[in-house]
Amino acid sequence: MKRKKHGSADDEAAIDMTPMLDIVFIMLIFFIVTTSFVKEKGLDVLRPKDSNSPPPKTNVKSLAIRVEQDGTIMMNSREVDIRRIVANIQSFLAENNTDSAAVQAHPKAKHGIVVEVINQAKEAGIANVSVLVGK
Repeated sequence: MKRKKHGSADDEAAIDMTPMLDIVFIMLIFFIVTTSFVKEKGLDVLRPKDSNSPPPKTNVKSLAIRVEQDGTIMMNSREVDIRRIVANIQSFLAENNTDSAAVQAHPKAKHGIVVEVINQAKEAGIANVSVLVGK
């Protein structure tokens, strides 16, 4: 009896890669088509125009309010009661032409007092209130 020889060993070890490449390309096309391109949302920043002229020099006295660690409120180097902030700011505005104030709070000052000072400054007619935290 004769034995049948099945081809060489090299023929049996070869793997056809064409079907696998077809599947990979089909998956790639699927992911490209199904990917949604979303525009990220953000805030538009409106920057002022650059001007070569210097800012006008005005003799405006600024309002400085300081909140100490123990809760005392100093307005232009004078101690003020928290219930009298609106009246003091209004008298300051009667003498000076300004629309801004700076509230400097001690890092360990109670936040409620600082917020109350800011609210009363806005109630008194100050449009721009800056908050500074310092030592």
